[in-house]
Amino acid sequence: MTARTGGDLVVEALRALGVDHLFGIASVHNLPILDAVRRHGGITVVSVRHEQAAVHAADGYARATGGLGVALASTGPGTANAMGGLFEAQFAGSRVLLITGQVETRFYGRSKGYLHEAEQQLAMLRTLTREAWTVRRAEDIAETVVAAGRAAGTGPPRPTAVEIPVDLQYAPVPHAPPTSEPAPVPRAVPPEDRVRAAADLLAGARRPLIWAGGGVLSAGAWPELRRLVERLEIPVVTSVQGRGALPEDHPLCLGPLVTTQPLRGIVEDADVVLAVGARFQMYTTDQWRLRLGGRLIHADADAGVFGRTYPPDVALHGDARETLRALDGRMATSAADPEWGPAGRRAAAEAREISLEALGPDHRALVESIRRTLPRSGVVVRDSTVPAYAWGDRLLPILAARTSLHPASAAIGPGLPLALGAALGTGERTVVVHGDGGIMLSIAELATLAQVRAPVTVCVFNDRGYGVLRDVQHATFDGARNDVDLHTPDFVALAAAMGVPGEKVSAAADFDRAFARSVGGTGPYLIEIDLTALAPMKRRAGRRQLLS
Repeated sequence: MTARTGGDLVVEALRALGVDHLFGIASVHNLPILDAVRRHGGITVVSVRHEQAAVHAADGYARATGGLGVALASTGPGTANAMGGLFEAQFAGSRVLLITGQVETRFYGRSKGYLHEAEQQLAMLRTLTREAWTVRRAEDIAETVVAAGRAAGTGPPRPTAVEIPVDLQYAPVPHAPPTSEPAPVPRAVPPEDRVRAAADLLAGARRPLIWAGGGVLSAGAWPELRRLVERLEIPVVTSVQGRGALPEDHPLCLGPLVTTQPLRGIVEDADVVLAVGARFQMYTTDQWRLRLGGRLIHADADAGVFGRTYPPDVALHGDARETLRALDGRMATSAADPEWGPAGRRAAAEAREISLEALGPDHRALVESIRRTLPRSGVVVRDSTVPAYAWGDRLLPILAARTSLHPASAAIGPGLPLALGAALGTGERTVVVHGDGGIMLSIAELATLAQVRAPVTVCVFNDRGYGVLRDVQHATFDGARNDVDLHTPDFVALAAAMGVPGEKVSAAADFDRAFARSVGGTGPYLIEIDLTALAPMKRRAGRRQLLS
């Protein structure tokens, strides 16, 4: 019988946590784990080309599926590379577990210059995780990995990390029953008196409004949201993170254009706002210049968010799903003005039309093309780039929960690996909107797409530079332009060299045909769009709009 090793315990723990994909890069400091994965089966290893991409892909998997996304890295330089991914996962509040190697226990802490020695790795990991652990005994590996996986999804999701010295991964351990599946973590319910106070406020409102944030999606609470709003006919706005909490073609969904008139007026005129799973970040609230009318009920799994930006009249600390269930059970009727909902729909439609008109004909056609061709269940990922800010984040309709992803930290570059993880986790056609500057930070993952045949359509909008920064620079420094222009490769040829087919387009009609071809296929496809050949937007975002 093959000896059971510490590597086997890692795999047993991951299987107990329900993990079926592992994103990472092989290293001398994690080979026993990868060998155990091979022997046990049941977990697909996705060999990315950079450790930061491994964490981004695990993040995309977690956001799109609601499960635990797991990344594997080497100690030292590999884990240092992964930190950018952890920054995004922490900012977004994502269920991500990073497993890293570590030098042999006999050398750990000796500072002798051992291969990939990283004496302060644990402290570094703790700066961007809910918690990070180091394993000191082989027999503790499974328990530690399970605890880390559970912690990533307990309360508001946050990434966690475990470092495992390589000698413990090789170490034989006694045969025992496989690690059992951890018991479900109870979901926190707000205190009864707070729920009653919130229900009374909401039920008595003449102009009630629900603000749905990303916490609705991470908690899997969109069915409860829909049941409540449909029963009481309360209109809903969303943050960018919360898009899809209610389908944007639903008559009660007013969408994310909360700072655009006349929808802004509806938000400011509401007499009671119920915000669920929302942090009121700067870009959603016009740098907090948006006024929330009337009384605020703020529900969140993280009590630390209460009062940071908008002081609540009632704070509901608890899981979004349980909170919405509790409110639904205590609200028999609503006193809402029957004209309030229709007024909100008219305002949302007008705000959308104003915003679409500002795009100009070509960009508007791209929005319509993507939405017409991509299935409702298809995933839309936007990197930080001009088309994302102009229309991807707010105007391309999102029609299902967990199908809208973007870098919550506003980083450039995560889009491609986020899309990789989302596509592999869901099996759905995934489209990623990238700029030519941002995609270069993760361009090697085109090879990963080709290797795993991920159904990802990569749309590269090429204006030969950092278009977002050009706009900010132009608006801020009297029209000066420096350090924002780039030499860009032939992206179609580059993709082909990595095994990804594609084509170049310079007109909206050509894009429509190319996008349809990509969606009709089964693997990855790249479309390079000459952004300079499209009809210009009628109104480009200035510095204030790009930061809000």
